[in-house]
Amino acid sequence: MDNVKKNFGFGCMRLPMNGESVNLEETGRMVDAFLEAGFNYFDTAHGYLQGESEKALKACLTSRYPRESYVLTDKLTGSFFKTEADIRPLFESQLEACGVTYFDFYLMHAQSTKNYGHFKACRAYETAFALKAEGRVRHVGLSFHDSAEMLEQILTEYPAIEAVQLQFNYADYDDPKVQSRKCYEVCVKHGKPVIVMEPVKGGNLVKLPDAAKQVFEDLHGGSPASYAIRFAAGFPGILMDLAGMSDIKQMKDNISFMQNFQPLTDAEMEAVHKVQDIFRFMHRIACTACRCCTDGCPQRLPIRELLEQVAAELKKKEEPET
Repeated sequence: MDNVKKNFGFGCMRLPMNGESVNLEETGRMVDAFLEAGFNYFDTAHGYLQGESEKALKACLTSRYPRESYVLTDKLTGSFFKTEADIRPLFESQLEACGVTYFDFYLMHAQSTKNYGHFKACRAYETAFALKAEGRVRHVGLSFHDSAEMLEQILTEYPAIEAVQLQFNYADYDDPKVQSRKCYEVCVKHGKPVIVMEPVKGGNLVKLPDAAKQVFEDLHGGSPASYAIRFAAGFPGILMDLAGMSDIKQMKDNISFMQNFQPLTDAEMEAVHKVQDIFRFMHRIACTACRCCTDGCPQRLPIRELLEQVAAELKKKEEPET
């Protein structure tokens, strides 16, 4: 992992789009700015943007820069294989889509109680470790969405796992469902570096309610994203803090405070605690707009949008008549 530069990564789940296609011109500018600022970690998965994320990285990154200049993470997603025999052809297609001959990190994707049995039955972990032995993968890890107890089980059964990607942000830190803190503590116990995903909770910690926004404005400096991303990056054992960015403006803002990273001050941490209290009171929705549910849906239904419509209708019914 010595080739990883700095502690901020480019999550390629929310790239700029032109309709259903990635805006390659804008993405190329973002890749250039990211590398020029001294960062080099890129994260994707086969299902991101219906397969367009991997292709965009080939067009904007791997075909334009030397292999040693960047670190590339991809993932093995359960919905794309049915048997052990399916995994290697899928892996080869991912390499081809990304335009590389190896992945720096290859993660068992979105591990949970629901899909872990499938990964075990198909010997997915064993296949990934074999790919590492062959030099096709440098590091094997997992991304995780479940309880701390489940994570404890996986790391106990597969102690060779080298890194864990967790949803980790100040809104979910003590959330009883997401269990960010508890899962982080399991990683620390097992000595596994943590890769942070969703530090701004799918934009929910950027587009803040007025009361929370005012708390940060009173500090007189820094965007809402800066406090969220720096909160996550400031914990011991955090290898990488990923953020999905959809335009060059977001990229430049994040670079501005992560290029010479400083942990939150006591005053800033106190402000974060106040915003946490506001969120607890409001019972914010857990959705991060990652669209993994859409990618895994056989009908490709716009699940987030449908849920938002339902929520809006329910809100109308709850409002008193005037």
